[in-house]
Amino acid sequence: MNRIAETELILNADGSLYHLNLLPGDAANTIITVGDPERVAQVSQYFDSIELKKSKREFVTHTGNIGGKRVTVISTGIGTDNIDIVLNELDALVNIDLQNHIPKEQLQSLNIIRIGTSGAIQADVPIDSLLVSTAAIGLDTLMHYYQHDMAEHEEQLLTVFKEALPANYGFSPYVALADKWLINQLANNLQQGITITAPGFYAPQGREIRARSATPELMKIIRDFRSDGQRITNLEMETAGIYGMASVLGHKAISFNVILANRVTQTFSKQPEKVMDSFIKQVLEQLIAIL
Repeated sequence: MNRIAETELILNADGSLYHLNLLPGDAANTIITVGDPERVAQVSQYFDSIELKKSKREFVTHTGNIGGKRVTVISTGIGTDNIDIVLNELDALVNIDLQNHIPKEQLQSLNIIRIGTSGAIQADVPIDSLLVSTAAIGLDTLMHYYQHDMAEHEEQLLTVFKEALPANYGFSPYVALADKWLINQLANNLQQGITITAPGFYAPQGREIRARSATPELMKIIRDFRSDGQRITNLEMETAGIYGMASVLGHKAISFNVILANRVTQTFSKQPEKVMDSFIKQVLEQLIAIL
């Protein structure tokens, strides 16, 4: 196997990964990702024990046990640029011999579970509810930098979505899917939908403060979109990157969206922390049951 150059996979002086500051064995095979570094402790407070706490920049990691199962929670920060870092370095922890800088012969598959906030774009998706992304359409560019094969139904969804966009639209979206096994195990009784992953919070999600949007019709196009009985239900900023990177690296991923806002009804949760806490407990209970 070819050795990976030290400038391609950078390590710290102690042998830990450059951004995450993690060593092999620091992370479990089941990893919960959250955006906000402060939310890591909100998740790990429900662990029976915590064996490791590490942090660097916006990347905070806690690993512990819950219900006899080893689980890691890590913060990604906001956006798919950070997802590129987190997913590559988590993969390197289990699939690269970091001492010799070569891929391992036996590759491991991680379970990656996102718990994040989101805004609904359909009037009938209530605030303070939980929604699972069966697929995500990325309006960012991350997956255009990777070889990313798509199944026929993914290509069909992407084609229909591109056709709905204005002719002068200046980007090329991509599509990535949740892992079917995780969906079947964790999301059978939950509302599901297609998620838009945007590269920003304001104009990329149809908001205007002072700067004017170049595509003011984007939210209506997204809200009205239909393909084979499916619709787009919500907006956030990481899921398509997680699904895409998990796919190319051979991991399983699912995204739980805590709906705190509804852009159609223009309502926002009155108790966002309480709602998030409730769904964290729900996801953890479901998760340990299948591990």
